[in-house]
Amino acid sequence: MPLLIILLGIVLLVIMTYKKISPFLALLIVSIIVGLLLGLSVTDLVGTVKDGVLKAGAIEKGVGSTLGSIALIICLGAILGKMLEKGGATQRISDTLINAFGKRNIQWAILLTGFLIGIPLYYNAGFVILVPLVFTITINSGLPLFYVAIPMAASLSTTHAFLPPHPGPAYLVSQFKADMGKTLVYGLILAVPLVIIAGPVFGRILGRVKVNVNSALFSGAEEKKENLPPVFASFFIALLPVILILLKVVTETFIPGDNLFTNIISLLGDATVALLLAVLFAAYYFGIKAGKKMEDVMKWLNDSISGIALIVLIIGAGGVFKQVLIDSGTGKYITSLSQEWNMSPLLFAWLVAALLRLTLGSATVAGITAAGIIAPLLGPGVSPELMVLSVGAGSIFFSHVNDTGFWIFKEFFNLSIKQTIISWSIMETIISVLGLAGVLILDMFV
Repeated sequence: MPLLIILLGIVLLVIMTYKKISPFLALLIVSIIVGLLLGLSVTDLVGTVKDGVLKAGAIEKGVGSTLGSIALIICLGAILGKMLEKGGATQRISDTLINAFGKRNIQWAILLTGFLIGIPLYYNAGFVILVPLVFTITINSGLPLFYVAIPMAASLSTTHAFLPPHPGPAYLVSQFKADMGKTLVYGLILAVPLVIIAGPVFGRILGRVKVNVNSALFSGAEEKKENLPPVFASFFIALLPVILILLKVVTETFIPGDNLFTNIISLLGDATVALLLAVLFAAYYFGIKAGKKMEDVMKWLNDSISGIALIVLIIGAGGVFKQVLIDSGTGKYITSLSQEWNMSPLLFAWLVAALLRLTLGSATVAGITAAGIIAPLLGPGVSPELMVLSVGAGSIFFSHVNDTGFWIFKEFFNLSIKQTIISWSIMETIISVLGLAGVLILDMFV
């Protein structure tokens, strides 16, 4: 019965979106309806005050848990992207990449950039940082949007699913008592062929799909700027968050402990702080130093925030849908059904994570939820490192309307539901299924 209710909710959500109802409103409405049908009370949904203490409901918890971790990152990333665009940095970067790799090989430039950013940076932050670059290259080169965007999304998604220090893989390494180094090595072995197939190869197939090149973060109608900033400054400020976060990872790995140097680097390498510093550098270098007035620079900031306001609301509403499914016990229901099946531990791990992903939406939540069910299966002959990768692969299976990543991809690229499914959802499924195949192949040798 819970699966039928969720299915009906998803169908209703698709219908409402098709009828041009804002996804923000549609997600909230469907979340409330599905929550009530799944047995949640009104107080479970909206919360209650008892003895002067507020007990949050699914709506508040869903918005808080989702936006609490990514709202500032998304906003700061959008601001940085707008400043890079207005300052001419994205055009300089795209021109440099196109000239270096050639229009024929631009996919590989985007793939390498996305992979470099994706290793240390959380998916949403990396995505927001690279979106203006994708649009700039698309406009300047005349290539189809999917041809350029899919390699970027594939590299970010693959690193998010398989490579520590991303939250999902890092948590699974801890829960399964796996070796971090081996997991990283095995993850890289899988990631390289996966991003090539799901990125450039799949991107070329989708290149025939016509997409309106328009975004709230990027105005493709603007003419090319004449006085572009230097190459080094453009790349450095654009990649400054990545540099700081990488520095944090390296420092905490090789200089562990509680000391002043490590604490300073940890602060500077925090995703929010790193993006804030990059925004300040961009505001000064591309704004004040370039002769712009402070009012002009602040207008860039206001324009970027207004451009993503609806996206932030949609992400928050998606968090409500996720929380309703969690609070209703849907995850436990799915895993109880899965435990009745008898199969390879690695395949079983992937399947549990995939089912949770389909129902709960969040890849990280699906992986974390699956870990508690899969952990007892670990024993002689089962590699904990491969178990981490198997769950990671399952956790990104067929992202759809209950996943905030689905809406981020859809709204930033101004796509229809159908276009998002044939691009984003299928790309995620390719990575997931081929990731499982890679895990099973590796299991024959390790």
